[in-house]
Amino acid sequence: MGQLHGPSWGKYTEIAARKSNFSQTWMAKPIEKRIEAMAEEKTIEQLKAGIVAERERTLLEQFERTLELVKMLRQECPWDRKQTPESLAHLLLEESYELIHAIDQHDESELKKECGDLFLHIAFQILLGEERGSFSFTDVFESLCQKLISRHPHVFGKVIAETEHEVLQNWETLKLKEGRKSMLDGVPNAMSELLRAYRVQKKVAGVGFDWPSDEGVLDKLAEEVRELKEAASKEERDEEFGDLLFTLVNYSRFIGTNPEDALRKATNKFMGRFRHIEESVQSSGRNWQEYTPEELDLLWREAKRR
Repeated sequence: MGQLHGPSWGKYTEIAARKSNFSQTWMAKPIEKRIEAMAEEKTIEQLKAGIVAERERTLLEQFERTLELVKMLRQECPWDRKQTPESLAHLLLEESYELIHAIDQHDESELKKECGDLFLHIAFQILLGEERGSFSFTDVFESLCQKLISRHPHVFGKVIAETEHEVLQNWETLKLKEGRKSMLDGVPNAMSELLRAYRVQKKVAGVGFDWPSDEGVLDKLAEEVRELKEAASKEERDEEFGDLLFTLVNYSRFIGTNPEDALRKATNKFMGRFRHIEESVQSSGRNWQEYTPEELDLLWREAKRR
């Protein structure tokens, strides 16, 4: 096969080289800088048109489009302009719960939507961080990658960790080396108390502060039940009931159950069965007050058999 040569080919390779150099320089810029550069060259209407245009996009293009969209909303929408990290916090929590609900329901369509909603709130928080001059999108992704690489020396280094327990031990040790005074510093106070207790117990167990077997936890459970029964005052009952719950959470680790997940599933199961009772009562034409405890118990048993 003959070699391509001549002025036209030389000109083509020169242009291609320039394009290649430009592309490499352009892609080396932080993503938010590329978006800002594109925004400076376009009017608001042009940016809007690019965002709403229906066309095939690469992953990178779709990601940049999403960030452009979030920034556009922050600039153009009165509601978005008013938001602060604090005002969005409860919505972030709500979206997380909705995502968990989609997972529980095995609803792939809703799961896709809820992942997007949650990502929107993450992106919004990062955008607000940019506005404060605290951090950028690049800073967030760089911090994430560095943390994951640092805390997985058994993947990216020469540390050996062949079991989950060894991984968790390394994880907590590395956290302390990062400057935390206590391994419990990273447990958020905003967590549900059930999950917070689970996280605390899992962390201290990671360094060996744990029961040798589940038999010890079961003995402790029996002890806490006895102390609850013997409690004489409201304050004592509150304390002993808390100790009982804390011990139950501890036992959940030994049987490989997340207490938050277990309680959520139990609550969902109860709600499903109670709705069946509601349907039976409504279809009977009788009021709740007309049912005896025995009749309601019979309806409950029917619901359990479904």
